[in-house]
Amino acid sequence: MNQKSPSLNELTNQLIEFRDARDWRQFHSLKDLILSLNLEASELLELTQWKSEQAFEEEAKTDAMQQRLKEECADVFLYLLLVAERAGIDIRAAAAEKIKANDTKYPVEKSRGTATKYDKL
Repeated sequence: MNQKSPSLNELTNQLIEFRDARDWRQFHSLKDLILSLNLEASELLELTQWKSEQAFEEEAKTDAMQQRLKEECADVFLYLLLVAERAGIDIRAAAAEKIKANDTKYPVEKSRGTATKYDKL
């Protein structure tokens, strides 16, 4: 059965309901949410520790690593939604603006096939 994924607003609302049912907002200062986001991102990064790029790419195809990646990506994403909600940021609009800004910073004719930072192009 193919179930439709919830929208960002629906996810945020579900997350807020989950948080509020447990009275956790008191622990969710903007600073602490940003710290938690980074801790979760570090857990995602930890999955790669001590592995070559090729070894990790292969392991990432396994069911076990797919599950771990899925869980850690979800944790990062959920904290990002909480940060955006707490800071009053429309994350979809911010992401669209950032893509547009990056398009200006990294024009195709200068950036294609290179990892050089925009100020070094």
